[in-house]
Amino acid sequence: MSAPVTLTHVHGERISVTSGGVELMAYVYRPDPEPYEAPKPYAHPLRTLAGHTVTGYRPNDHRHHKGLQMTASHLSGQNLWGGNSYLHGQGYRRVPERVGSMRHDGFGHVTAERDRVSFTERLTWRAHSGEEWAHERRDLAVHSADAGAGCWTLEWATELTNLRAEPLRFGSPTTAGREMAGYTGLHWRGPRDLTGGDVLGPEGRGGDGEAGAVAMMGTHAPWLAFTGVHDEVDARSTLVFLHDPANERAIHASHWFVRSEPAPSVAFSWAFFEEFALAPGESFAYRYRVLIADGAWDRERIAERVAAQRW
Repeated sequence: MSAPVTLTHVHGERISVTSGGVELMAYVYRPDPEPYEAPKPYAHPLRTLAGHTVTGYRPNDHRHHKGLQMTASHLSGQNLWGGNSYLHGQGYRRVPERVGSMRHDGFGHVTAERDRVSFTERLTWRAHSGEEWAHERRDLAVHSADAGAGCWTLEWATELTNLRAEPLRFGSPTTAGREMAGYTGLHWRGPRDLTGGDVLGPEGRGGDGEAGAVAMMGTHAPWLAFTGVHDEVDARSTLVFLHDPANERAIHASHWFVRSEPAPSVAFSWAFFEEFALAPGESFAYRYRVLIADGAWDRERIAERVAAQRW
C-alpha cells in the first residue's frame, strides 16, 4: 500500500507535498524575479523518502537552473531556458532581449487524496517583449510513495497551444550549430554532490560516470536513470526518468540530453537534432514520470520497476 501524502498550499507562492515527515516536493509557482533567468515555475527541492535532496537550485555555474523545470532553449528566436543564448557562429552570448518567461495564470484544480496529490496549472509562455506566445496546461501528481521500496513517483504532463499567427519553432543549441548540446524541454538539474554519478539506460546502455552520460547522450530510449552519492551522509539516490509510451506519437521524437560532469543534468529533449514547428492554434502534448528512490538501483531493479508502470 502507498504511504499517505499531505499537501500544504501557500497561496500565491508554492505547493508542498509531504510524506512521513519529509517534504518530498515544493512546486514554486511564484518564480524568482531575475528576468535574465527566464522566470517560470519550478519544482525544488525534490527529496527522497529518506529526506535526501536530489535537485540543485541556482548553482553558481548556471543561475537559471532550478530543480525540475519545463524549458524551451530555442523558441522562434527566444530563450525560455534562461541565461546566455547560443548563436550560430558566435557561441554563447548575453542577449537579454531574447530571454522570455512563463507566467502562472492559476490552477484548474488542486486535489489531495490519501496517497496522491495532483493539480492542474494554467500558464502563459511570453516573449521578452511580454507578447503572449503560447498557453500551457500542466498536470502534476505525486503518488506511489512506497516505503518498502524507498521510492515515490512524480508525474508531469504538458499540453501547449500556439497563440501566434505564425508557427512556433522549437529547437536547441544543437539545431543552432553546437554539437551534442540538444538541451530543451523538461530539465532536471541535480545537486552538486551528485556530480560524477552513473547513467544507465535500457539494453545495457550507459555506464559509470561521464562515460555513461556520453553513451546515453542524444539517444532515443523509453527511460534513463541517474544514480549518485551524497555528501555528508552515507547514502546514494537514484532518479529514473520515463517517457509515457504515448510520447512516441507526439509531434516530434525526443532524445536524451544528459551530463554527469561538470553538472548533473537530464532533459527530455523534444528538439535535440532537428527543429519542429507548431502551427497557429495547434497543440502538442507530452507526459513524463520521474521515480525518486533511495539507494543505488541497478539495471535489474530499474527494469522491474519500469515494467510495472501502468500509464
